[in-house]
Amino acid sequence: MVTRDGLVESRHRVHAAVVSAEGALIDAARDPELPVWWRSCAKPFQVMPLLRSGGFDALGWGVEELALACASHGGEPEHVAIAQRMLERLGLEEGDLACGPHEPLASRGARVIRDSAQRITRLHNNCSGKHAAMLARAAQLGAPTAGYERAPHAVQQDCLRAVAEWTGMVIPRIGVGVDGCGVSVFALPLANMALAYARLVRAAAEGDAASRRVVSAMTSHPFLVGGTDRFDTLLMNACGGNVVCKIGAEGVHTFAIVDRGLGFALKVEDGAPRAQYPAVLALLAAYDALPATLPEPLREYVQRAVRNTRGEAVGLIRVGHMDVGDRLEFAS
Repeated sequence: MVTRDGLVESRHRVHAAVVSAEGALIDAARDPELPVWWRSCAKPFQVMPLLRSGGFDALGWGVEELALACASHGGEPEHVAIAQRMLERLGLEEGDLACGPHEPLASRGARVIRDSAQRITRLHNNCSGKHAAMLARAAQLGAPTAGYERAPHAVQQDCLRAVAEWTGMVIPRIGVGVDGCGVSVFALPLANMALAYARLVRAAAEGDAASRRVVSAMTSHPFLVGGTDRFDTLLMNACGGNVVCKIGAEGVHTFAIVDRGLGFALKVEDGAPRAQYPAVLALLAAYDALPATLPEPLREYVQRAVRNTRGEAVGLIRVGHMDVGDRLEFAS
């Protein structure tokens, strides 16, 4: 909720699911079966066909390329350089990416663009690493790279099958649309999203090579997954590798506690990110997965000040109410 001078000014409704790797619904807020678009939270699974097939290693790619393939990166110089390197290894160029250009999501990335008067390119798109990996999969399959983003293409069909496998869904029950970056996006219940992340960290713990590599890449290179001031980076740094998390657009977030094999998925009903981050932290706090003292950049998300144009704190954004029991009551 958002308060100003003690009066509730706005409320954001949050739906959430907490699921074990065995598929048990441990906790929920509002409707855990709510079908929503998974958006960028699906990236760790969209790269799985390339990784499991050996195509990733055949290119000589390593942990940095894998982290970027799973990323919604901030368009900082380091992100752009890795995406460029991935394309060069494929003998392709920026124009082969189907995603459009947009201003870097990280404030540092945007500042670099402004200060250097660079041109914003498709490499700055937060999904450029995912798209480079999809181009690699197309080349490996001997399929056309042109049109790799379209739902009928072999690459997108591979991604759909991977999503179905990890989420425990049958393909006809998964909605398919077009994501903000142009490739397929999938609609499914929050509980199934949480299940996928629980299965991912459990499989990694049990020695599945591809799962272990994805979890390790994301948790050991959180800067590449997000960026200097990006929430996922701040959170994974703070949790020392025991939380793997992935932001999605429109208030979707999926994450897991590695050592407990628990998956979480939440959706802010109105898509507001200002409610999304406090909700993620509140859920992790309820399961004792946060450090005793949060670093300052994260602490601000727990109770975030609403500031006026003079920088004065005039209100507060915080989680309204949450009780942990058989079901979470969650009003952010």
